Amino acid sequence: MLSLSRWRQTRILLIGASAMGMDSSMDKDIGCETTRKRRHVTVVGAGIVGINCALQAVKSGHVVVVLDREAPGQGCSFGNAGLIARSSFVPLSSPRILAEVPKWLLDPLGPLAIRWTYLPRLIPWLVRFVRAGNLKQVHQTAAALQTLTDPSVELYQQLAKEAGVGSLVRASDYIYVFETKKAFAKAAFDMELREQLGVRVERLRGGEVRDLEPTLADHFKFAYRLLDHGFTVDPEGLVKSLADHFRRLGGDIRRCEVKDAEFGPRDVTALITDDGRLETDVVVLAAGAYSGPLARTFGVTVPLDTERGYHVTLPDPGVMPKRPVMSGERKFLVTPMAMGLRFAGTVEFGGVVAPANYARARALLALGGHMFPGIRTDGYSEWMGLRPTLPDSLPVIGSSPKFDNVIFAFGHQHIGLTAAPKTAQIIAELIDGRTPNVDIRPFRPNRF
Repeated sequence: MLSLSRWRQTRILLIGASAMGMDSSMDKDIGCETTRKRRHVTVVGAGIVGINCALQAVKSGHVVVVLDREAPGQGCSFGNAGLIARSSFVPLSSPRILAEVPKWLLDPLGPLAIRWTYLPRLIPWLVRFVRAGNLKQVHQTAAALQTLTDPSVELYQQLAKEAGVGSLVRASDYIYVFETKKAFAKAAFDMELREQLGVRVERLRGGEVRDLEPTLADHFKFAYRLLDHGFTVDPEGLVKSLADHFRRLGGDIRRCEVKDAEFGPRDVTALITDDGRLETDVVVLAAGAYSGPLARTFGVTVPLDTERGYHVTLPDPGVMPKRPVMSGERKFLVTPMAMGLRFAGTVEFGGVVAPANYARARALLALGGHMFPGIRTDGYSEWMGLRPTLPDSLPVIGSSPKFDNVIFAFGHQHIGLTAAPKTAQIIAELIDGRTPNVDIRPFRPNRF
């Protein structure tokens, strides 16, 4: 199916599962020469970012094919918390977070776990993670990520409307709730950083918390209310709906897996899949948690690891908050969805092949009962997915130093859903030879 004669037009291959982008240095490679030409674009990866990129490319007039070994909307695109988090630009490594790590690791219900058999492999990543937590770098990282997250709500509202599924995306506020004044105060730095970068934050105390969200237990006495956010009530349904819209516009989606590539002196000339050989002129790698091996093939070694996240979804919880609610102490998120109430979060380091530890998911049930008195858990479902994460909290977006026609876009950690539309816009701009309207140098592949 994929053995194709060599196209006469310029072809661009996008390999993606979680996010996409390009460094402005690609202008010299595919910029003015390809401007206004209709190109054959192949997106490998049918996750939220891959589908967003495919949709933007086909809307720009290109011939677009999506390749993925899974159907659209699987992996993290299926099981995420659904939050469209324009304020989720505070990096994962910061002085406050680093101070909490020992306590979290000792807590069986804590938000962080490390499989100790995986620790030797993880140590180099952890060293880089700690180094990235200085205050100067925290501010720089937040400013870079904010360019990807800030327009997310409006972009999703537009995309969902175009796809005929406007009801899947809701504008909303979003609250961090706390039981103790001490924990509330510890979060002040993160909230002030958000405010510095344009997020509107309200501070609630005492009865104000339950006045806003009456479903909460009364021991939640403090909260930060983040305005101008959003969420999807069906993460999988959103991806599938965008994929259907992509097909209606003329796009094609095929099930296959990239296995290898063929090379010229300075470019990748073809990809080898389990369904045939596909010639190409430009490759964009954004294969999420599985990007590392292909990135090495294409000239870059990056310290990519995975944060294994878990969720439980309750089909008939008996209570339904009006908005997404984050536990400030326990670091899990609760989102009202079409299929029930989803509790999502936790971070577990254990690689991509170890079996899921669903005790991590079931711990969320106990935490949910503590947050919402009387909640019903009958018939719950559980899930685990792999977040692609780099130690500096920044994705890899840019061109390969070895192959002129290879572009990287992966490693978006917790913000794959949120950052996907803006990443797709960047890709569309670069395909058309235009300079992106945001600075993508902080995401360069050779920064490590």
